[in-house]
Amino acid sequence: MSRLLIASNRLPVTLQLEGDGVGVAPSAGGLATALRGPHERGEGLWFGWPGDVCDATAAQREKIDAELKGRRLIPIELSPAELTGYYDGFSNGAVWPLFHYCLDRVRLEVPGDWATYQRVNQRFAEAIAAHVQPDDLVWIHDYHLMLVPEYLRRLAPGARIGFFLHIPFPASDVFRILPWREEVLRGLMGADLIGFHTSEYLTNFARSAAQVLATDFDVDAIRWADRTVRLGTFPIGIDAAAFAADSPAIDAELASLRAGSGGRRIILGVDRLDYTKGILRRLLAFDRLLASDRTLADRVQLLQIGVPSRESIDSYAELRREANALVGRINAEHGTVSTAPVHFLYRSIPFEQLVALYRAADVMLVTPLRDGMNLVAKEFCAARTDGGGVLVLSEFAGAAAELREALIVNPYDLGAVERTLGAALQMPDDERRLRMERLHARALAGDVSRWHRSFTDELQRVPAPPVRPAVEGARSLDEEVARLREAPSLLVLLDYDGTLVPYAPLPDLARPDLELIALLDALARRPGTRVHLVTGRTPASIERFLGDLPVGLHAEHGYWSRADPARTWLVRATGTLGWKEPVGALMAELVARTPGAFVEEKTSALAFHFRAADPMLAAARARELRARLAADARSEVVMMEGARVIEVRLAGVSKALVATSLMADMPVGTAIFAAGDDRTEPDLFTPLPPEAVTVRVGRSRMDARFRVPDVAAFRTLLRSLL
Repeated sequence: MSRLLIASNRLPVTLQLEGDGVGVAPSAGGLATALRGPHERGEGLWFGWPGDVCDATAAQREKIDAELKGRRLIPIELSPAELTGYYDGFSNGAVWPLFHYCLDRVRLEVPGDWATYQRVNQRFAEAIAAHVQPDDLVWIHDYHLMLVPEYLRRLAPGARIGFFLHIPFPASDVFRILPWREEVLRGLMGADLIGFHTSEYLTNFARSAAQVLATDFDVDAIRWADRTVRLGTFPIGIDAAAFAADSPAIDAELASLRAGSGGRRIILGVDRLDYTKGILRRLLAFDRLLASDRTLADRVQLLQIGVPSRESIDSYAELRREANALVGRINAEHGTVSTAPVHFLYRSIPFEQLVALYRAADVMLVTPLRDGMNLVAKEFCAARTDGGGVLVLSEFAGAAAELREALIVNPYDLGAVERTLGAALQMPDDERRLRMERLHARALAGDVSRWHRSFTDELQRVPAPPVRPAVEGARSLDEEVARLREAPSLLVLLDYDGTLVPYAPLPDLARPDLELIALLDALARRPGTRVHLVTGRTPASIERFLGDLPVGLHAEHGYWSRADPARTWLVRATGTLGWKEPVGALMAELVARTPGAFVEEKTSALAFHFRAADPMLAAARARELRARLAADARSEVVMMEGARVIEVRLAGVSKALVATSLMADMPVGTAIFAAGDDRTEPDLFTPLPPEAVTVRVGRSRMDARFRVPDVAAFRTLLRSLL
């Protein structure tokens, strides 16, 4: 059976130095609670911060090591400076507010925070890599560790890696505010499976990946490098049975609460004291309700629990001051000598008392401005074994996607919250019972064990990464380059876009710079070397860019060829082109409905470009184009897909024709170097002999023997041939 290796910001226990000893306390939070049971029942490991133990003595260190080893916990110790930069700074000063749409609170210009975040994520990855075994499942959690999947993939390529985001993934136009958006997405793409609470968050991620990383838009899986990154929706649950269970302690707390309420109806709020939870707007809506009916102050009470959170961050301390001031004003305006309409408690609540509060509440207010899931809503539903109580739930909480029988409300609309709260207090018994019975059943069915099983089962199904067969006498890329330099005759076959120059929104913008021109000129003048560019561009386009160089040019994937600047362009393939008119009309129709798309016309082909179009719309148009071309079934054309382009071209035209012809003209024993980046490169690589050095530029190696990550790296490689 596979071990489960868990990585999270905190371990499930927090250590504290106490005199000469060490105190151990369970860590707070839904993640620690959700995974504590599976970890204790399994044989796996848990990686995370153990608490501030930097000043531990040697004797305390022995106790810490023994305590953590016995619990199979691997500590990632952080200095105060690292905590400030990684946790308070980047994680909670930049990512947390950005992903929760609190743009005015986002901190992006604090020196060193991003670098510290990178270093801490690297340390997590190194610690996991030192312990991971072939059959293990690695499950990385939350926004603190978004770079760990990629870092771990580099260190342990064969690991099965899952990542789960416990907060919202924002809309793409919000996410792209982050200056390090590409690095974060690349970090997440190191995982085999990425999980989200809702389909909305998943779609936001897929759209962001398509816009930032130029991946194909898909809501189930994304092709990345030589792998498929699966995306899934896995709404987290709670230990529902614990909240539904009875106990004498809970009964005693419940009796005490009812006796102390003085007959007033209880409206309950339980939240971490965080600006995303909407506590201030909730208080304002309650204030409006009291103002609308002056008798309510004697008949209802809002009990708001504010669990302490991130007290070292200034904005959280300010929130507490604002909440206290607002509570004071409401009580002063609507209270009496004997009653206070709002009771605000800034503290954590013991479990038995929390369950009793859920069962005593007439209305549960869960109105965050934005929340990944919100487990309080599910805890309330699970605790209501009596069928009583009404849940008022923000539409911007992930839980709203599941708990549809709640009264769903827009927390930004104070009037709507006020009216919904009033309706909840007046709801007929039969409606209240019907709604709560269904909510209670749903909370029990979707408990935390189901969430855990569904994710790990899906990760378990991830196939092992392909292992390339060992080739006898295989050399490294550096060794092959050295061999090529020694060869008396060398044939160099190169693609252009994405290989020699980065992709641009429009083909005419991907101009060669002086450095590239000098590099190609030097390579072409190297003794015994012939350089040929084989590209999908038109003859006019590639000649305008590189026509003065002593290199061979082959345009439209080999339809046109020009051996050197002194020669004229020749046609390598024949065929009728009557298909261009109907196919062009189809593409023009789709362009008219796809802002940012355009059609590039060539002699032997038509290309539908959608790099600059909205990814979701472009994906739909690409599917439509494929379907309509397939229905037309023209034998004289073939359809090829590249990087955000679909090209329809004359059948029989391919880069293989060029490669075969050029090899026939070279001396026996000529060494061959070929490179490209897109899906047409197999046409170029396939006819080459096994000893040819083939290089893929970009994420995927596919049919090439070697891969380099980007254009800059490839130019460096090309320079090493000189």
